[in-house]
Amino acid sequence: MSSLPTTSVDDVRDHPIRPQFEVFLDQHRAALNSCLDGLTEEQARRSLVPSRTTLLGLVKHATFVEQVWFDEAITRRSRDEIGIPATPDESFVLTDADTIADVQRRHRQVCEQSRRATASLDLDDLVYGNRRGPLPLRWVYLHVLRELAQHCGHADILREQILAE
Repeated sequence: MSSLPTTSVDDVRDHPIRPQFEVFLDQHRAALNSCLDGLTEEQARRSLVPSRTTLLGLVKHATFVEQVWFDEAITRRSRDEIGIPATPDESFVLTDADTIADVQRRHRQVCEQSRRATASLDLDDLVYGNRRGPLPLRWVYLHVLRELAQHCGHADILREQILAE
């Protein structure tokens, strides 16, 4: 199984914008995936806020986000066809089958599928499968990067609290 790429943002500073976007996305993907490293299953599922947000749930939700933006938006397949929840809130719901290893592995697989789905597209190419209507891939990259950055911040705080207990 492939892991998330490890190219540094400094390595692409003078490259065209596309590789810069992709490295920033991959670094945030890897950071969120690694928030589960070294935790017990109980710690990963521990709820510290009133919402459904847990560390394990954040990585599961990030997998959903990848599928919404790099499968549904590009292929126009429905969420039902893809096999993902209808709403973002539902994507945080954990089942007994959701283990750290399985959620991390699935997240890495879906990130790889996302990279393959966008490989032949240019940043100005439009994707048509989003409720907002046609969107350029550039906007999708920025939107996903913003969401990943927010969730990495959530994960940092939750992990710090869990490890301090």
